[in-house]
Amino acid sequence: MPAAASISVVVVDDQQTMRSLVRTGLQQLGFKDIREAGDGEAGLRQVLTGTTHLVISDFNMPKLDGLGLLRAIRSHEPIRGTAFIMLTGRADKELVQRAVQFGVNNYLVKPFTVAQLKEKIEAVFGPLT
Repeated sequence: MPAAASISVVVVDDQQTMRSLVRTGLQQLGFKDIREAGDGEAGLRQVLTGTTHLVISDFNMPKLDGLGLLRAIRSHEPIRGTAFIMLTGRADKELVQRAVQFGVNNYLVKPFTVAQLKEKIEAVFGPLT
């Protein structure tokens, strides 16, 4: 049962408003270590340069999309085990299947509530204390 405050998160989304919504939700759940990136390339740099336990990433972004970011993380040994939740407005089965194929831990469809965010994170880490 990890405490939310002990989990380091990188939020990756090309929309500042969505990053702010996710950050606010995480803060309400007790998360303290939250970093942000505006695209997949910047997100990958964040994960490579600091301790990261969880990535919450949009699917549709410029430069490197969410699937590309997920594949890059899963193919790099030191960060391969980083938990990954895909955040998207598209809930189509093909995208979900591809994300699962590449090792996504969970999936969150926009718009979402803080309760849904908590549920998806707890499905990966267990109950937050």
